[in-house]
Amino acid sequence: MSRIADDLYPLLVGFERVRERHSLLVKRLGDADGGADHLVGRVRRALSGLPPVRVRTGGIGVFEDPPVGTGPVVYLAVESPGIVTAHERLVEEFGAVEGLEGEGYVPHVTLARGGDPAAVRRLRERDPDPVTWTVEELHVFDAAHEEVAARISLPA
Repeated sequence: MSRIADDLYPLLVGFERVRERHSLLVKRLGDADGGADHLVGRVRRALSGLPPVRVRTGGIGVFEDPPVGTGPVVYLAVESPGIVTAHERLVEEFGAVEGLEGEGYVPHVTLARGGDPAAVRRLRERDPDPVTWTVEELHVFDAAHEEVAARISLPA
């Protein structure tokens, strides 16, 4: 995934914000009722029995008018029934963030935000070769401290 983002980087110069850290968001969890340990325990239970999942990058997509933040948002599409299953389990446990999750969830890796139409068009003209990998571990990321709060292994 990083190789694709690096290859596309020169095309992102026309955007207000370029994402330097590339990750695949499965679910926003919000503040932990009962503390971080309680939250991580709930995540572990929700994902219990989920095996490692195959992930494949797709083409370039655009959220023209995202529900949060400035648009447009350009992203690398991600195809993975396993990631969708993980998302559905976590939504069942924690609820959906309106406009972003549940039926509106689109697995993706954000590349940049706030580009002008010409920059978006140049990027969409690219068709990067797909990359496939296996996700064996999910991270619970603490946005307030900008660090991984827990790692959750997906057993084989």
